[in-house]
Amino acid sequence: MSAKETLWSQQNLALRHPSEIFGTSLDVAGITSDTLKYKAAPSFAQLLNDLNITLVASREYENLLIGLGANSTGKLEQTFFHVPHPSGIAIDRSTNAMYVAATRNPNQVIEFGVTTGYLKRIKSAKPAGKVFMPTRAKYYPGSYYFHDLAICGGKLYANSVGMNCIVPVDFSNSSPEQPLWWPNCVDKNGAPETKANYIQLNSIAAGADIENSYFSASGAKISSRRPGHHNYPVDKQGVIFSGKTREPMGYGLTRPHAARLHNGKVWVANSGYGEVGYIENEQFVPVIKCNGWTRGLCFVGNILFVGVSRVLPRFRHYAPGITSATQECSIVAIDLENMKEIASVKFPYGNQLFAIDYISKNICNGLPFKSIKKTATEQNIFSVSLV
Repeated sequence: MSAKETLWSQQNLALRHPSEIFGTSLDVAGITSDTLKYKAAPSFAQLLNDLNITLVASREYENLLIGLGANSTGKLEQTFFHVPHPSGIAIDRSTNAMYVAATRNPNQVIEFGVTTGYLKRIKSAKPAGKVFMPTRAKYYPGSYYFHDLAICGGKLYANSVGMNCIVPVDFSNSSPEQPLWWPNCVDKNGAPETKANYIQLNSIAAGADIENSYFSASGAKISSRRPGHHNYPVDKQGVIFSGKTREPMGYGLTRPHAARLHNGKVWVANSGYGEVGYIENEQFVPVIKCNGWTRGLCFVGNILFVGVSRVLPRFRHYAPGITSATQECSIVAIDLENMKEIASVKFPYGNQLFAIDYISKNICNGLPFKSIKKTATEQNIFSVSLV
């Protein structure tokens, strides 16, 4: 075979599997059979079954979304999909759409819809079931540096860490949206200072609207030292901003993430100490301590799911309150009545969990893929009908 024919043959065989079309191949994304390993006691699957939910979580540095649910036999089943460095997840339970922020450059906000089955012309394919599939994506310059997403008043919002602000996300408009909300500390003549990431504004505790929401940040003022600098002060410097006043309403946090409103309280992961708690009288009240970097909170009734990650060595100075030599990537379930851990799932090769959200198992039972093995069914995975 000539050199030309060899090249043409390679090109002809490339990009044939659906996993390669969306972004890249699973192996290039770093997803292996080890990546997908998990350990869980039966109590975790039983809890998901009792709550009748499917959990979706982002593992950002592993370029991986995972779905967790109890299958028909009551055992825990994991599904997955590859996304470039996923961070925030927001599931709109009024429309059953899921939105995921992907923070490689360019940034993306990806919309997923729920499938109902294959198109009629695919006669040989097995039913797809009810799984989340990507339906569209919107691209943004990397300077937006999105982290969290939230549904407020039926509208989608993203926090732009890179520009110290909150922006609306409008899929009907092809242009990147402009800042909508920002704290007073970054205000400059009626607009946010967007030249750099100054305060690590990184999560949205969604209320009825932006004014009645709250936002976490690692700092409360602009200084010459910025997040990412090794000498950026973090210990007890984090705050929660009020959407209404644009001023801090909670203090004493260290690299906070995943602010969420629950039963009238602002809860937050105090990541640098491996804690979870809430704001009361402007101060952080810790109620849970985990062995690792806490990030990702999801409330389902009286159960709180908490993401726990390893501390990245290059960011060790961001975690002054985590003293263990090693940490284990996991999702733990907390009973809020007694603040006790009741179940968990651990990922032996896991690295960084970012966000967790849920949807009714009756509506959706996960994501498209179950293993890295390429199957005939997966060749037809995008020949689906959507709700």
